[in-house]
Amino acid sequence: MKMFLISDNVDTYTGMRLAGVDGVVIHSKKHLRQQLEKAFADKEIGIVLLTETFGREFPDIIDEVKLKRRLPLIVEIPDRHGTGRDPNFIMNYVNEAIGIKI
Repeated sequence: MKMFLISDNVDTYTGMRLAGVDGVVIHSKKHLRQQLEKAFADKEIGIVLLTETFGREFPDIIDEVKLKRRLPLIVEIPDRHGTGRDPNFIMNYVNEAIGIKI
């Protein structure tokens, strides 16, 4: 299985290309949907990497894909500016999911 990157910036794309991951750089909702459909059509792609910016800007598309599809796996990654998440986001996620404060 292959990975495929959909990025909002050239730096992340370049870094992933150096690691052997193919991908595209896009900047609009229309192109995001087109590239996701293209990735879904390629049965060799098992993981689609998205920069976190898309998760923040277009949560409707990302949530729809995550809920309705098993494959490929959608993984949001930080871009060159780092993550925009709260430093304790994993703890908060566990608290919300199972109600246990660790």
